[in-house]
Amino acid sequence: MKKMFVIHTFLLGLFPILFLYSYNIAELPFTEILLPSAIVLGFTAVAFTLLWLILKRDGKKSGIITSCFLVLFFSYGRVYDVIQGASIGTFIIGRHRYLMILWAILFILALYFTIRTRKDLRNFTNILNIIAVVLVLFSLFRIGIYKINTSRVEKDTAESKQEEVYELDDQTVYPDIYYIILDGYASSNTLEEVYGYDNSEFDDYLAEKGFFVADKSTSNYPMSFLSMSSSLNMEYINYLGDELGLECDDRTIPHQMIEDNRVMRLLKSMGYQYIHFSSGWGPTNYNKYADLNIAISRSRWNDFQTLLIQTTMADAFIKKFFQDVGRNRVFNTFSGLADIHKIEGKKFIFSHIACPHPPYLFNREGGAVPEAEFNMDEWGPAQKEYYLNQLIYVNTEVKRLVNEILSGSEIPPVIVLQADHGPRNTFIEGRYPTDDMFREGMRILNALYIPCEGSSDLLYESMTPVNTFRVIFNSCFGMDYELLDDISYNSFEVEPYRFKDVTDIVDYD
Repeated sequence: MKKMFVIHTFLLGLFPILFLYSYNIAELPFTEILLPSAIVLGFTAVAFTLLWLILKRDGKKSGIITSCFLVLFFSYGRVYDVIQGASIGTFIIGRHRYLMILWAILFILALYFTIRTRKDLRNFTNILNIIAVVLVLFSLFRIGIYKINTSRVEKDTAESKQEEVYELDDQTVYPDIYYIILDGYASSNTLEEVYGYDNSEFDDYLAEKGFFVADKSTSNYPMSFLSMSSSLNMEYINYLGDELGLECDDRTIPHQMIEDNRVMRLLKSMGYQYIHFSSGWGPTNYNKYADLNIAISRSRWNDFQTLLIQTTMADAFIKKFFQDVGRNRVFNTFSGLADIHKIEGKKFIFSHIACPHPPYLFNREGGAVPEAEFNMDEWGPAQKEYYLNQLIYVNTEVKRLVNEILSGSEIPPVIVLQADHGPRNTFIEGRYPTDDMFREGMRILNALYIPCEGSSDLLYESMTPVNTFRVIFNSCFGMDYELLDDISYNSFEVEPYRFKDVTDIVDYD
């Protein structure tokens, strides 16, 4: 008798990971899938082996039972997303408790009929093998095509990097530089007009501490990966539309530009240490070029792994765990930034804090939000109060942080508090953005503490992030970078490189 290979069990375990990665590949390096793949394959191997022993070495039945469990496990979260909150009359059926009971019944039935059947399961196993192979090949094909299409541009971009070296005067003392991105932090104008909140107390605090608050600042781009790749390289990145194509949604190149950025390379050439704080978000979660990566969360789970778990049955049980991970990440980042001045030598500190951006995990006092979902895209009119509460909490943490940095630093540092884009709570799915939507999404917090001679002559109220480090290098290091025109470009998730100039729309005048 020919030997029967049971491969569908392992392939069906890998497929959900590969599938999710293939549809988020523009956001992620391939290494993101290694840990969850190892965990799933390890679990699958143990479960299959135990069943194989219990069922007297019947590999076909062991494989079918294991595959049934994996299919139910990985499909649970997607089904729950569809039925969540659904009701029949006043009876809400879209709850975890009911879906969990249904899934348990389905698994018990599959277990019962698989064990009880006396039919030869060879043909059924072959069919499952074929289905699993096709599913995995489908995802691998998408991944392969994507990598082929982007490899040439990655090579050209790497070869075109500007190598800049600047030697400092050994007799001069130079400041540490803190670049702190508060993701999605709105301008005070937006907070007043859209949220009915007066943020002047926070602005006044920053001004009293010596910050210049550019109260008419806008972002140059509407999304984090575009905005940060622009500000950290001190240039507009519209040329990516020509290099990648206007229909392309690949984000590999901007992600590389964030990690291996011009500002970091220039400062390292001056003898600065580059200290990078983990954010939990792919491009800013870890930086291989940093002299020191600070992982501020005890959990190893990042956003992709969290998203993967939310598609599974585990989501019903560990919601609070992920809320705690997100909260601790923010807590620990603020506390870690407050202590970093203790490291000797010149330092460039980069920290991307995904707050007040959703998920909404904090109330105004910093307490937990019991009803919060761990959802990075939780924008919408119904979320305005959650967003505002979280922003007020961030204000408290920022004030505490600024006090500790300024009081603990022997040499007055440069501190940049800047949003990469504004909030999007007036955006309604399916409705083309109005001017008000553009204004909310592009008007940002931009506050700079630059204790260098002549900096006040270079700062102005409508300054945008693309000019941040041009001003810093000119005022603190005597360089002569030309300041660029302050322009805001909008684009959308599906075609991020099809840029539209919206400067006149988002302008404060």
